[in-house]
Amino acid sequence: MKVIYILWLRQIKRYFRARSRVVSAIGQPLLLLIALGYGLGSVFKQAGHGNYIFFLVPGIMVQTILFSAVFFGINIIFDKQFGFLKETLVSPVSRVKILLGGAFGGATTSIFQGFFLLIMALVIGFRPYNWWMTLVSLSVLILLSVSLASFSSGIGAIVNDFQGFQAINQFIIFPLFFLSGALYPLTSAPAALRVIAAFNPISYAVDALRESLINQTHYGFTKDFIALGITTVILVAFGVYEFNKIESD
Repeated sequence: MKVIYILWLRQIKRYFRARSRVVSAIGQPLLLLIALGYGLGSVFKQAGHGNYIFFLVPGIMVQTILFSAVFFGINIIFDKQFGFLKETLVSPVSRVKILLGGAFGGATTSIFQGFFLLIMALVIGFRPYNWWMTLVSLSVLILLSVSLASFSSGIGAIVNDFQGFQAINQFIIFPLFFLSGALYPLTSAPAALRVIAAFNPISYAVDALRESLINQTHYGFTKDFIALGITTVILVAFGVYEFNKIESD
């Protein structure tokens, strides 16, 4: 546990020392929330769906987690290029612990950003329908962050350059987000889009946050948490498998 804690702490310190990263990671989702929330709010209300900012907050929280957690893989590429990872891998420490320590650190910073966005949303008028249900929201963020950070670790273990890493993530992450129902209600979406969303694990994270924060759901908590649980197991296993394949010499 000490090894995991030290590597977790390293990621936390690295994150808060990069102030520009902190500001950009929080500022961009907040700008999107305000621009879309107020820009399309009247249209959304006229369509009979209620307050668009309230509807949008869970989706933008997921977007914040999504884009933040996948950034963790860049740290692995950085460590590979500058020799830190090689020194860590040759030490008498389980590779699983090395992966989990870093991934938990990346997940923690992602959760921080997600909840900070929630605080900013409270400032502009958002209110959860039940404050106790924010604890359920936290569990959703934990599952999502750990699974995405582990996935990013696997990609970082495979790719050796920053450009390739960014290209792969953009190819995967943007479709996952925009096809998840984070910005629009799935109930009024075309049938083909609803089918795609049903196979998208991000859809279930968005839906679980909506149910816990604004009491609106498309799939229900049971399906949401089953899907998130399966996704977490698969992506953590993927991250561990690819990380174990990294050559230490």
